[in-house]
Amino acid sequence: MTYEIRPIGVVASPLVDRAHAPKQGVEGAPDAWLAFDPAVADGVRDLAVGDEVFVLTWLHLADRSVLAVHPRDDQRNPLTGVFSTRSSDRPNPIGLHRVRVLAIDGLRVRVAGLEAVDGTPVVDVKPVLDATR
Repeated sequence: MTYEIRPIGVVASPLVDRAHAPKQGVEGAPDAWLAFDPAVADGVRDLAVGDEVFVLTWLHLADRSVLAVHPRDDQRNPLTGVFSTRSSDRPNPIGLHRVRVLAIDGLRVRVAGLEAVDGTPVVDVKPVLDATR
């Protein structure tokens, strides 16, 4: 059985080299733009500056054959199954990024601290929910 994921946009970031990108957004990741496809304009319309959202990406540079890694690429850490890590190398390389919306310019949304490299496909955006929503 196969499933189809269609990108809804792309990351525009100053990060261009996966090897030099932070492992997590809170580790010094730069602000970046999410550039959405016009076909999903209605889905973007209610995003607002200050919103916290999860951005799901397709980590297109990942090695999909990897099942175990040394966490944080540190050989001193024991070999660990990828499903117990945040490694980008995994069978289905879906990235999960918690970010805050900084600005909106039409179909471009600027977010804080996104560790995805330039050109990474965006596959979904979901709100961060708290106990009141």
